[in-house]
Amino acid sequence: MNFAACRIKRDREKSVRNRHPWIYSGAIQEVEAGAAPGDVVDVVGQEGEWLGRGFYNPASEIAVHLFSWDRAETPCDALWAGRLARALELRRSIGADPGPDGAFRMVHSDSDLLPGLVVDRYAGFLVFQFLVLGMDRLKDLVVAEAMKLTGAKGAWERSDTDARGKEGMGRTHGPLAGEEPPVEIEIDEAGARLLVDVRNGHKTGFYLDQAENRIGSRAFMRGRKVLNCFCYTGGFSVSAAMGGAVSVTSVDSSRPALETAARNMELNGFSGEAFTLVNADVPSCLRRMRDEGVRFDAVILDPPRYVANRDALQRGARAYKDINMLAMSLLEPGGLLFTFSCSGLMGEELFQKVVFSASADSGRNMRIVGRLAQAPDHPVLLSYPQAGYLKGLILQGK
Repeated sequence: MNFAACRIKRDREKSVRNRHPWIYSGAIQEVEAGAAPGDVVDVVGQEGEWLGRGFYNPASEIAVHLFSWDRAETPCDALWAGRLARALELRRSIGADPGPDGAFRMVHSDSDLLPGLVVDRYAGFLVFQFLVLGMDRLKDLVVAEAMKLTGAKGAWERSDTDARGKEGMGRTHGPLAGEEPPVEIEIDEAGARLLVDVRNGHKTGFYLDQAENRIGSRAFMRGRKVLNCFCYTGGFSVSAAMGGAVSVTSVDSSRPALETAARNMELNGFSGEAFTLVNADVPSCLRRMRDEGVRFDAVILDPPRYVANRDALQRGARAYKDINMLAMSLLEPGGLLFTFSCSGLMGEELFQKVVFSASADSGRNMRIVGRLAQAPDHPVLLSYPQAGYLKGLILQGK
């Protein structure tokens, strides 16, 4: 099978040889006539040597999403079915499939050599995102194969992110196959019963990338007064209560999210004055608590992505610093701060520098007692470090 050739500039060949899956439009010298958006192209070097194969889209800043560095691999139904099966097999081999009532990420886009494809399983339902045009064309095949592999009852699409626009595609949202999911799906996360809205919730319904961190946080919570900031539907709040926290205060600006958080707490047997929910802007709420002298033994800080692009990096770093300073001001001596950044453009080193700056300006001596990352079902290719977007620190005040 022959594919149009995409010749890249000499100084950009190294990235392809190192198996980075993205080729930016500025790295391309010329594309052979006949290559249409969404087509497969063969990437070649200046001397015409074959380097890789990927989906082409001139409308996107990332003009080629590579999926193969083996010329013998032909992009056909069997290849894509094999990639899906391998993604599931690899997760099961490391215990990342929690069983029929749990939730996990089955496919993590380029890290599974399936560009622009996200597949999350919530109990008996699959939720899909198709974020690259070439992969979008394979939708029927991908959905059918994933359903067959997992035995899922139904499939729902959540291709409603800004990434679709960058590929020249509109947002898509709705049923794909089988039964439609209920308004809320109940999942089991290591004993925590959690309600998930896959139709309209954040991301594909829940923050599966934080699953291991929620579970792991339980070991630190016994006897502590806990504040969960940007709590969404209360995943960390439930974990804190399960870990033995004496009280949990959950803050979020979304009233519907807090209503679900309340149901999640009650579903797990936690109710009453010790478990409170606050509908408020988080920074404003933390300032009020600081001024009133409110203190906690543990603060969980999982803010939204403050850095959406490089132009926002300085402003985003300031926002992370400010929110961490506020959180540190609320900690009792010996208190713990679980602080996170989901901004891919803010690396681990920069994030630690920002948090250090917050501690210095707040006059608190803080020490790192743990480092956190996204769950193992969200793997990171060594050749593609951008996949490692979530980072976190467990800090203890002296």
